[in-house]
Amino acid sequence: MPLTEAALARSRELPNDDPLAAPLASYFEEHVDEELDHDETLLGDLEQLGIDRMTVLERMPSPAVASLVGSQYYWILHYHPVAFLGYVALMEGYPPTPELIETLIERTGYPREAFRTYIEHAELDPGHRDRLDRTVDSLPLEAWHETALGISAISTAALAARSLEEIFDQR
Repeated sequence: MPLTEAALARSRELPNDDPLAAPLASYFEEHVDEELDHDETLLGDLEQLGIDRMTVLERMPSPAVASLVGSQYYWILHYHPVAFLGYVALMEGYPPTPELIETLIERTGYPREAFRTYIEHAELDPGHRDRLDRTVDSLPLEAWHETALGISAISTAALAARSLEEIFDQR
């Protein structure tokens, strides 16, 4: 939510002659609503696994997570909020499938209630992805916009993978 809210605020600050200002603001307004309370659902999932919510909230994010999120803030605030669409494309463009969720439940032995975030994203993200695709296709993108989207998506993939590696290394 905070990243999307930052992208929305920055889109609203763009100059009137920026042809992406209004369509980005419109997209981010809807996206804020789509992401509402997902953080609470995830914290609830972790509680199902015996992980206290305050422990999660008080823990300092790892360098990889800080880099993943921090780079998006930097590009939103100091370059152009169009870059955030690369992050959204990667994070929502490949939702978990019902088969993957069933495999994770089976292999981990965790209760189904601990997978609400995955289950919600499996149901919602295909529609979110399609709306993002329509939005990107409708934007009057210049080469530098496309470059920003691509760099953001590639960076997101690399840093998300590094974040997961940190989790696996801790186990």
